[in-house]
Amino acid sequence: QVQLMESGGGLVQPGGSLTLSCAASGSIREIGAMAWYRQTPRDVRMIVARISVDGSANYADSVQGRFTISRDNAKNAVYLQMNDLKPEDTAFYWCDSFPVSDVTKRGQGTQVTVSS
Repeated sequence: QVQLMESGGGLVQPGGSLTLSCAASGSIREIGAMAWYRQTPRDVRMIVARISVDGSANYADSVQGRFTISRDNAKNAVYLQMNDLKPEDTAFYWCDSFPVSDVTKRGQGTQVTVSS
């Protein structure tokens, strides 16, 4: 299995920015599409954004225009640039393959808290 490890979360004020990083222990090119997921304090899970091997991206409506997902296949890393953060973006974030499969092993994820 390819181990994933997220970093970059934290506490930020509304309107602020954060960049999440996901490092993989193996080739993300071979994994294929990757995605960022989140779970809110109310236990709502959703796909935040996903990206294909060639860089084509799709976003949840709630983050469209504010978040940008990217990947560096050479570095086996996936990123999520989050701008204009809102309190409703407060959630636990993690990266994984899309769709989720046994090829990857989830990391510990990272908490993002948006609050003044």
